[in-house]
Amino acid sequence: MNEKKKLQARDFITIGIFTAILWIVQLVIMYMGYLSPFIVAGYAVMIPIVTGIPMMLYYARIEKFGMLTITSVIVAILLFIFGMGLAGTPITIGAGIGADLIARSGKYKSKVKTVLSYGFFSLWVSASYLPLVITADAYKESLLEGGYDASFIDTLFRIVTTKTYPIIIICCFVSGIIGAFIGKAVAKKNFEKAGIV
Repeated sequence: MNEKKKLQARDFITIGIFTAILWIVQLVIMYMGYLSPFIVAGYAVMIPIVTGIPMMLYYARIEKFGMLTITSVIVAILLFIFGMGLAGTPITIGAGIGADLIARSGKYKSKVKTVLSYGFFSLWVSASYLPLVITADAYKESLLEGGYDASFIDTLFRIVTTKTYPIIIICCFVSGIIGAFIGKAVAKKNFEKAGIV
């Protein structure tokens, strides 16, 4: 492998910084979910859009395959630590690998591929809903034990079901596209400097 294509120390620093920013921003949004089950259902729209800004700044610094994959692995680990289990791990890591492949297909210089890549990467958000879908009863119990109001839980589980999960996935992708466009506008100078056209 060409030395220039290998991940270097500075790449791992970049991965660490932007993965931390991604997680902190989405964590703030997730904590807003305590206010309403509708906010929880809206994570699929809010998280991809809001994190689009830091992620586009991240994309402007990505030139090698593996950076998005590593970010997705870290996110999968954090989701597990925060009680989301392992069910969503394949989706989260798969989203990272897919995003990496799409960005690489544009040689990390294509705006269109960057936008599509982030839309695909945003599918990781759908993984956080899986416990509500595949382990519904156990997850309800954990929410009750965590102090959530019964009416809050009932409303949430009426919104997030096996029937609405495909819609959630689509929302994650479309919102990722929107977030990428917003992020690109904010990070325009960074993109120009990186030569992304």
